[in-house]
Amino acid sequence: MKIWIARPMTAAVEARARAEFADVEIRETNAVLTEEEMLRALADYDIVVPTLGDRFTADIFAKADAPRCKLLANFGVGYNHIDVDAARAAGVDVTNTPGAVTDATADIAMTLILMSARRAGEGERLVRAGGWEGWHPTQMLGLHATGKTVGIVGMGRIGQAIARRCHFGFGMDVQYIARSDKSLDFPAERAADLLALAGAVDFLVVAVPGGAETLHLINGDVLAAMKPTAHLINIARGEVVEEAALIAALQSGSIAGAGLDVYEFEPKVPQALIDMEHVTLLPHLGTATEEVRSDMGNMALDNVAAFVAGAELPNRV
Repeated sequence: MKIWIARPMTAAVEARARAEFADVEIRETNAVLTEEEMLRALADYDIVVPTLGDRFTADIFAKADAPRCKLLANFGVGYNHIDVDAARAAGVDVTNTPGAVTDATADIAMTLILMSARRAGEGERLVRAGGWEGWHPTQMLGLHATGKTVGIVGMGRIGQAIARRCHFGFGMDVQYIARSDKSLDFPAERAADLLALAGAVDFLVVAVPGGAETLHLINGDVLAAMKPTAHLINIARGEVVEEAALIAALQSGSIAGAGLDVYEFEPKVPQALIDMEHVTLLPHLGTATEEVRSDMGNMALDNVAAFVAGAELPNRV
């Protein structure tokens, strides 16, 4: 079968792909796929390994017209960039890479919580600019994270991993919203609704999947419900947070700060966010470690191998 991998991968993943599959092509650029490339991928390859930003929409499948491709083995747990229903209707299976990303993404959430609360980004910029004049008792006072209350929006694998770190590592009380009660190995209270959660916590952490159901889930009403001392943390998908409403809340001081690893129109980051000192901005580092990216790549290749062998797909979505 003819296989196309849409981005350069780690050395270990590329070596496995070339050793295990007879006809594999690895694209050499990190740019997102153009419409022309996506249509060619569906027409010329049996299996495609796309990544975040490769928007296989219903319109793309409609234009493809009986595609040769029968599997999109997505590199990543999130697949809101792929219209799964349209893919299935066109006879294309979709898989993802769950599990491999959980701990790394939770670690980035903790990084953002601490950086936002303790003004770490602002402090580093001060030192690098030569503006630090020495320690004093009221220098850059931030929010003490230990013992505070964290609210988890979406208590799936990643949400639970974040909550464990907050509870066991920092003695935080945990509240959450989810579609149903969760059986957890740590104490946590399920909030009545999102507004109640937003108003009760010191850190509101977004950990839900992207897609139409969660578009602008964090909007002006939710931000207005938050404490003026609270921080918003987003490690989910950028479009879950209404960026214009977040900018307004930060500019007005209705929330104390934000830590963001993802953006609504990624990779574009509004200048208003860049200009604010009380916002921590990371370039989508959630899973950016050698081990995790290799694990993700190998999981994608496991799905490819199963398809080639005619076996059950391990991670069908």
